[in-house]
Amino acid sequence: MPIELLGMIATTAGSESKALDGPVIDPAYVRDFSLAHEEAGFDRVLIGYSASSPDGFAVASAALNATEKLKVLIAHRPGFVPPTIVARKLVTLDHLTGGGRVAIHHITGGSEADQRRDGDYSEKGDRYRRTGEFIEVLRKTLTEDEPFDHHGEFYDFDGAYSAAKPATDAGIPIFFGGLSSGAVEVGAKAADVYMLFGEPLADVAEHIRTIRAAAAKEGRTIEFSLSTRPIIADTEEEAWAKADQIYARTEQLLASEQTGNTLAFAKPVSAERTAVSADRLQEHAKRGDVHDERLWLGITRLTGPSGNSTAPVGTPEQVAEALLKYYDLGVTRFLIRGFDPLGDVRDWGKELVPLLREGARLRDEAAEAQVA
Repeated sequence: MPIELLGMIATTAGSESKALDGPVIDPAYVRDFSLAHEEAGFDRVLIGYSASSPDGFAVASAALNATEKLKVLIAHRPGFVPPTIVARKLVTLDHLTGGGRVAIHHITGGSEADQRRDGDYSEKGDRYRRTGEFIEVLRKTLTEDEPFDHHGEFYDFDGAYSAAKPATDAGIPIFFGGLSSGAVEVGAKAADVYMLFGEPLADVAEHIRTIRAAAAKEGRTIEFSLSTRPIIADTEEEAWAKADQIYARTEQLLASEQTGNTLAFAKPVSAERTAVSADRLQEHAKRGDVHDERLWLGITRLTGPSGNSTAPVGTPEQVAEALLKYYDLGVTRFLIRGFDPLGDVRDWGKELVPLLREGARLRDEAAEAQVA
């Protein structure tokens, strides 16, 4: 099936290897970053979430209005805004921006400190159950033709209803991530797309088997997205040299206590245990910087617990083939973002994006020929 390519936009320039430069919210940068993704052939962009970052719905609106076809995936943390209100916000944005361009990604929250920045002191296990109930009410609000009542563990509604419904039959796609047992239970029941970090192939294959089995017990099927940070160059040697440069710049920023984190903006309140999915990346990094020939975890090891920091390294052809091995496992969506965020998007549009699409098409044709 055709793959979906996702990028990630921010409101100012920065990354692990690039210090924040400019205002926290730079309207021109948001416009240029969004347009670059559309021109490079991306389908959708993620707008991230933290308790200290700009509002994702407003950023999504700016991105949608700066482009013609680019879709958005708005990261959202359940627990602060009722699901009925979020549903109406989503469908309103959906209608006002052409229809069929809006999706939501549910982040339950792996950081206790970041939850508490917004006043949430609930336990993580409770948060996953709350997320599941949130999605249940959200779906009902998006689809029910009559007012409904809901009385659950975390939410109570009498006569909940939205006059506005999604603008297209595709509705509002629901994305979700997390690898704890509580996360898998919620995602299997509720998600349309399950988001995974770029772990080694064998581990991703095992996650897919586990989540598919849990979804099958619920009578559901589910799709998968994989998040990585490609590093490409004309030759493999140049690509690895580029990775070394990224590592050195990141090390310098860490030593100078500068931040290029366009999600958090604020320093962590305290050291703490992180999400299971982020912890798994650290375990992989301890076993070695390179897995599956070209999946580089140098930045993962250097920066500590964080998500989406693993990088396939090589020529565009090599990186495309490395990612398409995940396609063979059942991944149909790829979220890629760069260490040079805007520049990388423009570079990827020249070769990597077309190679990924053509590679998926050829694999589909070969699979169809075998069936025939």
